[in-house]
Amino acid sequence: MKYDVLDRQYVSQHCFVCGTKNVAGLQAKFYHVSDREIIGVFTGRADHASYPHRMHGGVIAALLDETIGRAILLYEPDVFGVTVELNLQYKKPVPLGEELVVKGRVDTNRSRMFTGSGEVLLPDGEVAVTATAKYMKMPLEKIAGEDMGDEKLYYENDCRTEVVIGEDE
Repeated sequence: MKYDVLDRQYVSQHCFVCGTKNVAGLQAKFYHVSDREIIGVFTGRADHASYPHRMHGGVIAALLDETIGRAILLYEPDVFGVTVELNLQYKKPVPLGEELVVKGRVDTNRSRMFTGSGEVLLPDGEVAVTATAKYMKMPLEKIAGEDMGDEKLYYENDCRTEVVIGEDE
């Protein structure tokens, strides 16, 4: 399956999921795609293991939480989601050392809250983990305070125009 990238999303320096300077983190990259979903691309490393060659379930939970929470930016660019509830179903082991994709979307969007869903896809396109979540909407200044110090949000130089999972049909 091929997803056309419409735009990229910001990253930060120290976030566990997207932080470009967090050597222990996933350093995931996020993109808006044509069907009103967020796609995240990441490669788990040995630092993210539970059992040998398998990503830890808590790391997977953080990845899905971030991805689904970012999906609100497609509808409200200045709103961030604060997690109220996160539910996961682990269906297949998630391997380390392979580029994987996570998807997220908004399912309901109300004035103060939104719900969403997402999944982690294996290299062949098979769903490994699914999640549903509920978030409270907040501006970043209210979550992090007025002074974020050196923790600025920025766009990396990234020229990816598509994300392909499994065999391109």
